[in-house]
Amino acid sequence: MSASNTPLRWFALPIVTVTIWSGNVVVTKLAATEVYPSVIAFERWALALLLLTPFLIRPVWRLRRQILPHLPKLAVLGLLGMAAYQGLAYFAAETTSATKMGFVVSLVPLLTMALSSLLLAEAPTPGMVGGGGLSLFGMALLLGQGDPLAPFSGGLVPGDGMMLIACVAYSGYSVLLRRWPMPLPAWPSLYLQIAFAALFLLPGWLLAPSAPHSMTAIGMILYAGIPTSILAPFLWMQAIRLLGPSRTSLFINLSPVLTAAIAVAVLGESLHPYHLAGGALVLLGVVLAQRFGRRRTAMPVAVK
Repeated sequence: MSASNTPLRWFALPIVTVTIWSGNVVVTKLAATEVYPSVIAFERWALALLLLTPFLIRPVWRLRRQILPHLPKLAVLGLLGMAAYQGLAYFAAETTSATKMGFVVSLVPLLTMALSSLLLAEAPTPGMVGGGGLSLFGMALLLGQGDPLAPFSGGLVPGDGMMLIACVAYSGYSVLLRRWPMPLPAWPSLYLQIAFAALFLLPGWLLAPSAPHSMTAIGMILYAGIPTSILAPFLWMQAIRLLGPSRTSLFINLSPVLTAAIAVAVLGESLHPYHLAGGALVLLGVVLAQRFGRRRTAMPVAVK
């Protein structure tokens, strides 16, 4: 279907999904003062697992023979895309801002293309190299608060580094989804990845300081566990089906803008000129890399 014939209502699917993700970045920042990071990291996936089990346990059991050979791969995907990515993000939120986290997340498509070059033998194109360099300069400007050399001279806070590592983990998840095609329906695959993520995060939950949850903390866990972990993946899958992966993946570039807007409104974070300049360079670099890359990397079933 051509762009001119695409129903406008279909574009609501990726826009709503990215808005949910952006809200989750702000929730992640809010959670830093309400609940221990390893607690919310586990409980959001445990909640999603609990809610999905009545609907998916029977389909998973029926597919057990097809699933069994792929369990190690599903475990790695759950570790990278859910346990490591979001688990690190909760710890990162203790020392960095939601606005910066949103812009770092915008590097995921670029990091995915870079890892594809390494792991899938996809040669980088001039567009990828140029766009990547522009995005990295913008990221240095952003993290250095206007000084692009600051990140290289001890100017990073721990959360900035954690968020970068988290995004590399999610990019690895994206690439492995392509490298490991599995003959499994999307929902059983997602369900098993969530189950492994909860398993990997369980030790951190057990070792965390024991404390009662406030109503605010419960609301954050509900948001992270239901809209972000269940509704957003469903809407994203529908968007990919109706719009195609290439067009759908471009909407992720709205994430830092929406995150910054929500952070200003909800958290009272201030926008500085270096946020605007660095963020614009990051987004421009990502768009150029996607536009002029030899291949466009399809975004996976998102679990942010």
